[in-house]
Amino acid sequence: MELFVFVCAAAMVLVGAIGVITRNNPVHAALSLVLTLFGIAVLFVANNAHFLAAVQVIVYAGAIVVLFLFVIMLLGVDQAEDLSTEPLTAQRPLALVVGIGVAGVIIAAIVKSQDALLVRGTGINSATLEDADANIRQLSRSIFSDYVFAFEVTSVLLLIAVVGTVVMSRRQHGQHVEESA
Repeated sequence: MELFVFVCAAAMVLVGAIGVITRNNPVHAALSLVLTLFGIAVLFVANNAHFLAAVQVIVYAGAIVVLFLFVIMLLGVDQAEDLSTEPLTAQRPLALVVGIGVAGVIIAAIVKSQDALLVRGTGINSATLEDADANIRQLSRSIFSDYVFAFEVTSVLLLIAVVGTVVMSRRQHGQHVEESA
């Protein structure tokens, strides 16, 4: 039974991920992302990580994808753009430099975390084996103490993205009204 659940969930994740990449319609791509996120939630449930499965469904499949759909609908998916002209000529080289920088930071973080694990040598916490809610308590302590700044910065960035999208769509809508008059 476990193998069947794993195969079905893995198929959901793969089909959804391929759908995100191959769909031309952004709304269909966002819905494929929902399928991928639900498949990951099923994998969490199969591994008895029910809290993470609930967070996966509520936060990612619920809030984040709804935000994506809101931005897609606000910007308008019915407008076709000419992809042969590039309005920002320095965009591709800058994206390459930023991508290499982000990859370097990720590699450095992985190397640093491996060094930290070798020094500490921490394994399974015995408190988590005795108390079923110990993982949730440790996770919440970590989120609301060590990583609270990162979560606040992320929420501010999401808010700025939504406000920026609204401002951009209002300007574009105002320009279309002026052109038609």
